[in-house]
Amino acid sequence: MAERARIAGRLKYGTMLLAVLACGLALTASTQTWYTLHLTAASGHAGTLTVTGSQAAPAIAALSLAGVAFAGALALAGRILRYVLALLGLILAAGIIGSTISAMTDPVGTGITVVSKATGIAGDTSVRAIVAHADASPWPVLALAGGIALAIAALCVAGTGHLWPVTSRRYGATEDAGHPRTGHPEGDVAEDDDTLSPADRRARTRDAAIDDWDELSRGDDPTEDGQEPPVR
Repeated sequence: MAERARIAGRLKYGTMLLAVLACGLALTASTQTWYTLHLTAASGHAGTLTVTGSQAAPAIAALSLAGVAFAGALALAGRILRYVLALLGLILAAGIIGSTISAMTDPVGTGITVVSKATGIAGDTSVRAIVAHADASPWPVLALAGGIALAIAALCVAGTGHLWPVTSRRYGATEDAGHPRTGHPEGDVAEDDDTLSPADRRARTRDAAIDDWDELSRGDDPTEDGQEPPVR
């Protein structure tokens, strides 16, 4: 059981790390130069213009940031919510992949606005007529790789999420927020019981008994320290 728990934990945090790295790669790519457009000399506007990823595929930056939030949500999500997040991750990945492929299939089209601002020439046909050719950088391919990696992370969530450990949210009802319970009765006597109300004492006793039963379910014997076994 302990080995299975370790494997499940590695799956969870490995998947989260993959999602973060994938989104980081796509986001970084969106800030870099994707294409260099060479204008024709005959048009009177000879020279080169650069098109960044944010200009070629504006949606990638927002989708990547949403992907980082998706990875963070996985840390606290329960079993059912993980499947919802897996679907969300696939949608985000599809958006990144689709935007990147669209830009890769029409490099000149991604720079029409850039060329129009630089030359004053408007219209799709007119702009394309003064662009001799476009040189591509490796960044569009890296953005595509980031989208694919995010899709793989989302599929891992869907396929292995039921094995992941659940983050514990149970804390003592009356303890200080800066001093979480240790899970052992010794942690309950750190504060003078005389200062507690009868209701608080009963709450502490109940929580200590719950912790003891949790230890029994894990195979630990809470009576090893000389305590009485928990009573329901």
